[in-house]
Amino acid sequence: MKLIVQIPAFNEEEHIAAVIHQIPRNIPDICSVEVLVIDDGSTDQTGDAAYEAGADHVISLHRNRGLAAAFQIGLDASLRLGADIIVNTDGDGQYPGDQIPQLVDQILSNHADLVIGNRQVDTVDHFSFQKRWLQKFGSWIVRIASGTNVPDAPSGFRAYTRETALRLFVVSDFSYTIDNLIQAGKRRLSVTHVPIRTQPTRPSRLHRGNWNFIKRQAATIVRTYATYEPLKTFFWISIPFFLISFILFIRFVILYIIENFATTGHLHSIVVAGVALIAGFLVVIFGLLADRLGDNRRLLDEILYRMRKEELKVPDDKKSGGDEI
Repeated sequence: MKLIVQIPAFNEEEHIAAVIHQIPRNIPDICSVEVLVIDDGSTDQTGDAAYEAGADHVISLHRNRGLAAAFQIGLDASLRLGADIIVNTDGDGQYPGDQIPQLVDQILSNHADLVIGNRQVDTVDHFSFQKRWLQKFGSWIVRIASGTNVPDAPSGFRAYTRETALRLFVVSDFSYTIDNLIQAGKRRLSVTHVPIRTQPTRPSRLHRGNWNFIKRQAATIVRTYATYEPLKTFFWISIPFFLISFILFIRFVILYIIENFATTGHLHSIVVAGVALIAGFLVVIFGLLADRLGDNRRLLDEILYRMRKEELKVPDDKKSGGDEI
């Protein structure tokens, strides 16, 4: 059983050594533990510092591709390197490495396909009240959208089985956390969580403040949910149109009766009600079409899965450290 701990890192020269040194190299029932660092176009010496600290593999990207892309590149590389379990952690030291066995244990005991570290945001002293509240509210939204019970959806400390890593593919250009979680829920993968502790870190480089983070994550949630539940999404969008149509139609009927069946002056209610009703039906039809297109997406997902699985059977010349992309 081979475990690869992947660390997407951007300008983490100061922290990467400490992160690598904390990763346990001996875990019960794990034959081999390797460390893979994805240097996401850093302008400092993150890659060299990772090698000096004992990283087994370093992938150096020529330019900054963003967290989502770096994560996916690391996931693909880990699969090519023969990982049976993949653990993702941050390069800033937020997640202490000695907690990795807690995540891995859930997979070894066949309790889950995907394990997420729950930071228990209520107990994190270095989180502001606003950040704690937003994290809890956002995770509640994601639980509804994904059909999972994960209390800390944005947590980047997570473990994947080989099969799960093959099944999931990041399409967001912002962050992988929400995207992966909704995908896992919609594909009926077993997702669980374990409580973890965190360490204070520098301010996040992923976003420009809480509201920027909310805006971008909200867009990810809506886009990913609509991808997997198009009919439900369009149905909810159509409801306001049907409500407007119903209210205006009832208004017209009431006024029509009260004013001795005179329609003068109230025809605009019927006109607007009719337009709203047509708009509602059009939205539902769009939902039906999107749902049919969803069948193609499911077929493409299966094709991608089989292609990735087949690719792993081909020897890769770039399995040693120092790969560059």
